[in-house]
Amino acid sequence: MSRGPLVVLTGVALLGATPAQAARHKTIHIGDYYFTPAAVKVKRGTIVTWKWPGFDMAGDVHDVKLKSAPKGVKKFHSEPAASDYSFKRRLKVVGKYTIVCTLHEDMRMTIRVRR
Repeated sequence: MSRGPLVVLTGVALLGATPAQAARHKTIHIGDYYFTPAAVKVKRGTIVTWKWPGFDMAGDVHDVKLKSAPKGVKKFHSEPAASDYSFKRRLKVVGKYTIVCTLHEDMRMTIRVRR
């Protein structure tokens, strides 16, 4: 008999969550001298994760640095790594973000955040 209210409460909690409230995620893979994908569009509030390759696929050392962003966005910069590392940021401001690897000038990507 105690299971009835628990099931109802769980159902209410699930009904109360909307897709807009669910966390959005986008993964960017880092390879030797590239981000993939190199250009993405995401919705405001998306958590972007940059993932370095596993140890068996390790290459050169890379980092992730915010080079330019919409006004008011705090700059970020990851630690340099070659493998088995990830770095996350939630992008809340609409606009264009330019990301670079400071160790390799030609290694760039853009993220467009939309409403």
